[in-house]
Amino acid sequence: MGVFDELQARGMIAQMTDEEKIRDLLNNQKTVFYIGFDPTADSLHVGHFVQIMVMAHMQRAGHVPIALFGGGTGMIGDPSGKTDMRKMLTKEEIDHNIACFQKQMSALIDFSDGKAIMANNGDWLLNLNYVEFLREVGVHFSVNRMLAAECYKQRLERGLSFFELNYMLMQSYDFLELNHRYGCMLELGGDDQWSNIIGGVELMRRKEAKEVFGMTFTLLTTSEGKKMGKTEKGAVWLDPEKTSPYEFYQYWRNVEDADVIRCLKILTFLPLDQINELQKLEGSALNRAKEILAFEVTKLIHGEAEAQKAQDTARALFGGGDNLENMPCTELQKEDFVDGAISVLDLLVKTGLASSKGEARRLVNQGGVSVDDGKISDPMQAISVDAFEKGYVVIRKGKKVFHKAQLKQGE
Repeated sequence: MGVFDELQARGMIAQMTDEEKIRDLLNNQKTVFYIGFDPTADSLHVGHFVQIMVMAHMQRAGHVPIALFGGGTGMIGDPSGKTDMRKMLTKEEIDHNIACFQKQMSALIDFSDGKAIMANNGDWLLNLNYVEFLREVGVHFSVNRMLAAECYKQRLERGLSFFELNYMLMQSYDFLELNHRYGCMLELGGDDQWSNIIGGVELMRRKEAKEVFGMTFTLLTTSEGKKMGKTEKGAVWLDPEKTSPYEFYQYWRNVEDADVIRCLKILTFLPLDQINELQKLEGSALNRAKEILAFEVTKLIHGEAEAQKAQDTARALFGGGDNLENMPCTELQKEDFVDGAISVLDLLVKTGLASSKGEARRLVNQGGVSVDDGKISDPMQAISVDAFEKGYVVIRKGKKVFHKAQLKQGE
């Protein structure tokens, strides 16, 4: 099976400019392609992981990925999918974030011996002469068509700045530049990038009379259409300092039954035959598929040793064991206790298991909170410092979320 057919069978492809030609390009020719990553934070997150998996599938098939980091486009910020203008980052912040992205990407994609390329669009965008850019690039874009594009259309009601309107031109120019520098023939991205990708394909046709191609991939959403990769604490990051390997593992272990097979297809390299066998599982037997998903994805991001640790911890907890070494932990200070106790509501907020006291109260009233296996039924209950005799207590939220609250030594 060629890589195009593999990606299609895994349900990853959303839209493309010319299916027949792209299929031939990917199944029968060595192709240079690119995916852009704007450095809006100091870590890649789960939303980026679909694109990285696509890059890995393509690289395994002999194609050459370009990971393009947005040192230039990041100065503006992509308006796609945003209701308000993104926070403007300084050049120093952007450079720091790119360095973090490059380190993480190097662990997931093989950049040795020209097998993949890292590029930074700041190298050509930051020194452009604006008038020349308008004459060379801007002349090929219709404002009417741009405003009809999905990435801009949803912003018009709230207000779209001229500043952001330039983003599509800059991303389109990236394709032109990468074609000149590396012979890049294909731009890939999430399905929310379709309008920007079309912009680049059209610019190449109008300015260079060259045919290049674009293809988008399904966004990582649940069966109900909600974006995956979000928790009460925020995004699920690939950086272990921001989302621990155990928390990362638990996120995938706890996906809904309806989402597990799709996630296995998109986020792992497991053969489709094996995934199709797992698809036959029903009811509680689906937990086996969820364990495999969690282990495989954690292994790809954090390595096999961390994946095994996370799995062992989860199995010990759910099996009534006491392996707490890799459980998420919050350290409590002396000042967190009043008269030798901390309220359950404060404890839930402090550990991040609830975003507010109101949410914490609802959790308790719904019977979803236990401390050291003792059900908490009264929102006014407090946990005495004596309960920390062994140095910590374990809080359980619902059936699947565990957190260790540890008393700072010497307190």
